[in-house]
Amino acid sequence: MKKTLHALAFTVFAASTLLTGTAVAQNKEVVIAYQDMVVPWRYAQDAQTLEQKTGYKVTFRKLASGADVIRALASGSVQIGEAGSAPIASGLSQGLEIELFWILDNINDAEALVVRNGSGVKSLADLKDKRIAVPFVSTSHFHTLLALENAKVDPRSVKILNMRPPEIAAAWERGDIDGTFIWDPVLAKVKKNGQVLITSGEIARQTGKATFDGIVVSKTFARQNDAFLTEFVKTLAATDDNYRRNKAAWTADSPQVKAVAKWSGAEAAEVPASLALYEFPTLEQQASAQWLGGGAAKSLAATAAFLKTQGTIQTVLPDYSTGVNATWVRKATAAR
Repeated sequence: MKKTLHALAFTVFAASTLLTGTAVAQNKEVVIAYQDMVVPWRYAQDAQTLEQKTGYKVTFRKLASGADVIRALASGSVQIGEAGSAPIASGLSQGLEIELFWILDNINDAEALVVRNGSGVKSLADLKDKRIAVPFVSTSHFHTLLALENAKVDPRSVKILNMRPPEIAAAWERGDIDGTFIWDPVLAKVKKNGQVLITSGEIARQTGKATFDGIVVSKTFARQNDAFLTEFVKTLAATDDNYRRNKAAWTADSPQVKAVAKWSGAEAAEVPASLALYEFPTLEQQASAQWLGGGAAKSLAATAAFLKTQGTIQTVLPDYSTGVNATWVRKATAAR
């Protein structure tokens, strides 16, 4: 209520004094939840590009999982957040008023099921009675269950443990788990004394059910901050484009990679290889039928249907396109 009154008072003041857009923006604030994904956007975060372009006060809050991000959006403590397609599908299925407006990455081979050296696991069938850690209601959780189902392995025969990425790293170091389905920077760490059993990219090719990371926004915030979201999309697109065009320059010693390492918690030396595992859709691809133009909604629906069979959610919506909005991608494209 307090926030609403402040916004109303400022609108009246701005109208009466004909303040410039920049002056208005300086009174705007946003909290953005992010995770430890290794993506080019971290460089723009570090350079405070979004703050400079919009004049907003931007607070970044690092959370440990997509489920945590969805809970923060539900509570109103953040207005924008990064999450995988599984937690986004879960949030939408529970009636959360959010919209997916940017595909942060096509996960591809950036998430993988890794088993410890010496565990005796050579195939998915060997996972029976093994301890496999995953963050529940995440893209890797969805693909863990999907991979087991596709291999005709009963998930109940595997000890699937719910852990956040930092907890997985610690459990791996202690030898408490036999495997994990996870993303970088933890993925790079467990690969050092583990073997990749299967990747999300391989699962997607086998089943046709891809996973992705996206950025979602509270519908209330979106209605009141249209211009900000357009600038946000422009920033995201420009940073991804910088990476795509100049991959050779994104070395361990570059300011770009150092920024990604700083914000994600990854080792700078491992960042270039980690980035190469993802696919980052262009601005044009974002609005295409593959992503925000239809494909993302279909992926969310398939994910939700699977999560319901596992008892993770209770309801599957008839149409997930109501939770996908390409408006700001189209505006950013038109502004080019």
